[in-house]
This record gives sequence, C-alpha cells and structure tokens, in this order.
Amino acid sequence: MNKKHIGSNFDDFLKEENLYEQVQTVAIKRVIAYQIAEEMKKKKLTKTEMANRMKTSRAALERLLDPENASITLFTLERAASALGKKLTVQLA
Repeated sequence: MNKKHIGSNFDDFLKEENLYEQVQTVAIKRVIAYQIAEEMKKKKLTKTEMANRMKTSRAALERLLDPENASITLFTLERAASALGKKLTVQLA
C-alpha cells in the first residue's frame, strides 16, 4: 500500500493529482444547481415556467440544473436569479 498520502488532507491529494480545480468547479456547480432547484420548488415553478421567466429554452435550463455540467455563464446565472426574485453575488475568496 502506498503511504504517500497518509496524514495529508484531501485537498492536498487533489492538488498533487491535478484534480483540485476540476473538483472545486463541479462542487460549486452542484451547490448552485441545488439552490436553483430548491427555489423553484419553494415558488412552485415548473421547468417550463422557469425557462420562460429566464427567456431561454427548457434545454438550457436543464443544462443549468445538471450538477455535472460545469459549463455555465454568469449571464445565465443572473437570469436564473432574477427569474427567482433573487440577486446573484459572486466573490473571490
């Protein structure tokens, strides 16, 4: 058994394997997709209604809600937030 990573944290392992940024991106997208889906449930919005509010296609909304699809623009996020009566905030940490 390779004991190279014993005692290190998971972030260090991901960085060594050059996977950290990819994993972070997918994790962030999952959180965003979850938050949008939850707000849609609270407001009892169907996907068709949400897509109409965003002035986009239902297929585009499906991509936004797909937690595995990390390709998303700030413009799309802003339209989704606005459609839900929310404000989009982005920050560097």
